[in-house]
Amino acid sequence: MTSSRRNEGQADPGALFPVEANKPADPALARVKRALPEPPPLQRHGPARVISLCNQKGGVGKTTSAINLGAALAEVGRRVLLVDFDPQGALSVGLGVQPHQLDRTTYNLLMERDVGIDDTLLKTAVPGVDLLPSNIDLSAAEIQLVGEVAREQTLARALAPVLGDYDFVLIDCQPSLGLLTINALTASHGVIIPLECEFFSLRGVALLIDTIEKVQQRLNPDLKLDGILATMYDGRTLHSREVFARVVEAFGDDVFDTVISRTVRFPETTVAGEPITSWAPTSSGAKAYRDLAREVISRS
Repeated sequence: MTSSRRNEGQADPGALFPVEANKPADPALARVKRALPEPPPLQRHGPARVISLCNQKGGVGKTTSAINLGAALAEVGRRVLLVDFDPQGALSVGLGVQPHQLDRTTYNLLMERDVGIDDTLLKTAVPGVDLLPSNIDLSAAEIQLVGEVAREQTLARALAPVLGDYDFVLIDCQPSLGLLTINALTASHGVIIPLECEFFSLRGVALLIDTIEKVQQRLNPDLKLDGILATMYDGRTLHSREVFARVVEAFGDDVFDTVISRTVRFPETTVAGEPITSWAPTSSGAKAYRDLAREVISRS
């Protein structure tokens, strides 16, 4: 950035995150990582640990992480239910489902008493992974739930009948802190915060953690932060390195050792409608999500 542009009042990433002489060139590589044991085989499935992938900022890798973490967990013998809880239906599309063609979605499950979860569940092409799909109809639920009794527990009640059938339920939340997201947090045991390694993403984490704490206090005392997942990381840029270092400094062991780097493979998987673990099984992205699955299991 030239000095003339700085004079125009634009923020300089180097000024926001000053470089320290003793700081390693790439803190993601230099960080001491905990051992990742091989997940033990299961004798039976369930009850499920419910995890929300949540960030009120869009475009930080929530949906990508939900799909690929779910697929990686299934690779090590875990049964996984993916819940598309975003009216945009990106999770459904990412698994090859066309949301606008569906007769029943999470909206019907939440709002219609005669619709059960078995009426809504879809099998995916990924062995061991099922889907509760969503489409734009879900946006109406945010308004309609306002008048419901115990409105924050609606999703938890809907999921309860099948928790014994799965080992993990991953909820892909919409990019907001509205009533749908509160429902997801109330239904969850843990939260994973995908965080793009960019300054403006970092600024919103404090607000999200404040929301998580309020849900803990008022609605779900069992809720905890499972971890912050650094996504879209580019170790070649000063800004990514400094943001990642600041996140680790602020949150310590709450930051997953696994870091999801930028790669063209992830947009390709969206078009293909399948996870990176099957689309590009030997890629660095597939390895990263397999490592994340082991971390999630070890923290559960």
